[in-house]
Amino acid sequence: MKVPSFMLIAGEPSGDLLGAELVEALRREWASRIPLSSDLQPRWVALAPRFFGAGGCSMAAAGTELVCDLTQHAVVGLSDVLRRLWQFRRVFNALLRLAVERQPDAVILVDFSGFNRRFAAALRRRVAARRGLFNNWHPAIIQYVSPQVWASRPGRVRSLERDLDLLLSILPFEKDWYALRAPRLRVEFVGHPICDRHPRPADGDPLARSRPLVVLLPGSRAAELGGHLPVMLRAGRLLQQWRGVELCVVVPNESLAQQARQLAADTPDIQVQIGGLGARLREASVAIAATGTVTLECAWFGVPTVAVYRTSWLTYQVAKRLVHVAFLAMPNLLLGEAVYPELIQHQATPENIVRETLELLDNPARRAWVQERLGRVAAALGGPGASGRAARAVLDLLQSRMGLG
Repeated sequence: MKVPSFMLIAGEPSGDLLGAELVEALRREWASRIPLSSDLQPRWVALAPRFFGAGGCSMAAAGTELVCDLTQHAVVGLSDVLRRLWQFRRVFNALLRLAVERQPDAVILVDFSGFNRRFAAALRRRVAARRGLFNNWHPAIIQYVSPQVWASRPGRVRSLERDLDLLLSILPFEKDWYALRAPRLRVEFVGHPICDRHPRPADGDPLARSRPLVVLLPGSRAAELGGHLPVMLRAGRLLQQWRGVELCVVVPNESLAQQARQLAADTPDIQVQIGGLGARLREASVAIAATGTVTLECAWFGVPTVAVYRTSWLTYQVAKRLVHVAFLAMPNLLLGEAVYPELIQHQATPENIVRETLELLDNPARRAWVQERLGRVAAALGGPGASGRAARAVLDLLQSRMGLG
């Protein structure tokens, strides 16, 4: 019985958490595949898969040997990437050398598509160059979370079809999208991990609070927070004056919390909270959130949300020429309609944010319509067990290729 080894690369806090959940699920799934009658069963711990690579504290806690904390390098926008390009090149080359030295059975690339798509291509070339009589290493290259090629630059699908052995999708429409455009790429919809992290709340009315709670979600990267939080705070101060709301900023780590506290120094009666997003969303009357995956978490908890996107002038000019979808907020994309109001770039003013927030707070018919649509979003996400389904798909692939298990 060959015990597999896995190299994982995750470059953002969300990917770090997703990678950690997958590591734990792979370990459980591997143990379950050792026959109970086998004399190996009592020693399954010694035969447990090995995990190494780049990620963050969650992956380390799950037992991954980290050679680099890549979450420290999370960036957003073209200008941010250009400023740190040399760092990415150094880390990229070091990880490529590591893969060749250790020769894992599978390389699992978790989200972080700009980096990981290039890594998959470079690794595929490196493997092909080394293949020969004395070297038959041929790792499975797996992407967990699809790049948003359906939103911009769809031509990238050709490199995914060429370089990946398996794509694990967390959005329900992606498998059919790829089937039409990359029929040779193996794609599995495993469901969204949010279904495992939080039970969906029972019906309730957060407006019953003595003061409505408005949760500010400016993003999980420093550049995102710097672009979004100042305008969110200006809107929040107006909402405090006009509607007496309670404000809370939720960020994923201490570094972002320090940045948020500095920006919020002149905002009275505001809490900056590290983690615990689910608990806050259960209490929230409305959220003001950066467009992206966090809007899906707001939808899961049934929270009416104003979606905001602000970035540098350069990044915006490039993005508006490349992005070809009608919406940026994920619930809107899934349903094909503007469930959440979206305020993009110059539209994202304090006054506009306040107007949309008050509409969600004070218009019962609008709130009811939004929450009914959010129920549809939640139903489409695949139900609990995403990490387990992902682990089974990975081990099934390895078993078919290498006879593992």
